Amino acid sequence: MSKIDSFFVMKILVIQQKMIGDVLVSSIICNNLRKAYPDAQIDYLVYESTIPVLEGNPNIDNVLIFQEKHRKSKREFLNLAHKIRGIKYDLIIDAYSKLESWLIVLLSGAKRKISYKKFGRTFLYTDNVPFAEFPKTNLGLAIERRLSLLEPLDLKIEIDPFPKLYVTDTENRDAIALFKHHHLKKDRKTVMISLLGSENQKTYPLEYMAKVVDFIADNQDVNILFNYFPKQIKDATIVFDACKPSTQEKIYFNLLGSDLRSFIALINNCDLIIGNDGGAINMAKALEKPSFTIFSPWIEKKIWATLEDGLHHISVHLNDFKFQLLASKKEKELKKNALFLYKEFEPELFKDKIELFLKQNLL
Repeated sequence: MSKIDSFFVMKILVIQQKMIGDVLVSSIICNNLRKAYPDAQIDYLVYESTIPVLEGNPNIDNVLIFQEKHRKSKREFLNLAHKIRGIKYDLIIDAYSKLESWLIVLLSGAKRKISYKKFGRTFLYTDNVPFAEFPKTNLGLAIERRLSLLEPLDLKIEIDPFPKLYVTDTENRDAIALFKHHHLKKDRKTVMISLLGSENQKTYPLEYMAKVVDFIADNQDVNILFNYFPKQIKDATIVFDACKPSTQEKIYFNLLGSDLRSFIALINNCDLIIGNDGGAINMAKALEKPSFTIFSPWIEKKIWATLEDGLHHISVHLNDFKFQLLASKKEKELKKNALFLYKEFEPELFKDKIELFLKQNLL
């Protein structure tokens, strides 16, 4: 009898309706629940676009999809909530904790419900966990906050805080074949560039990024890959054209994955990643690849500078160099002025950090 059909099995739902990085980091909740409750049914509610980062994860039994129609149509949303109620979950862990998930939890009928403590919403949950403001370790708040949602369960296991991606042998072989097709030099290490952020306010200025790529090419004899979607080719071309000719010779501009899974396999066959904070960086970390992250001025580094150790994972933020520009400004104001603040974040400020990172991780 399957887990989903068994009357006696414990049923758990984890909710994280957000972007790739969030879904990947929150998957550590599922991973640790599996260690604690090996026979439980563990399901995960996510946006459809993030499913590829969950493929192959043995700790998740069913991926429930929150689609655009569920946001646009009250009827479709209630149909989803009705479906979730019908599964009769024993435990729901809401890592998203926004209006959509609040309503799902309210209608779920679950016996136990855990989320972050938020004013006016505590009645929805049986356990309300304080929302930490400062990290206690180098894991970063993004990871520490997720792990805090497990604390009310008092799990008798050794907690594993590291997100994981699973790549098949076939996917790895296809990536290697793509490298061979594009004639990557086998005697070189390969660097992935997280070229563009998910929005303009999270994208390091293109002319500055070209200088970063030049720093890499000048410092090391490496193969360089650009991470971008075909629809972003205009911006990718701007960066490529702004690089020095000697750098361009090391860039394999047209070597792209056909979809997110093939991109994951490409990262898995690179040696490290450098560039904008976002999904690509988080995927690389989950594949245990060294990372150098450039944060947008409006993003809180303390949240997403995960696994920071000054060796394999390093990040830079304008606040590290010109803190007076950001002092006393709230997130909304920083986001509004992000493009202006980015101009103050010249790549020369952290050139030495990139050189150190390359030296430490390209031996």
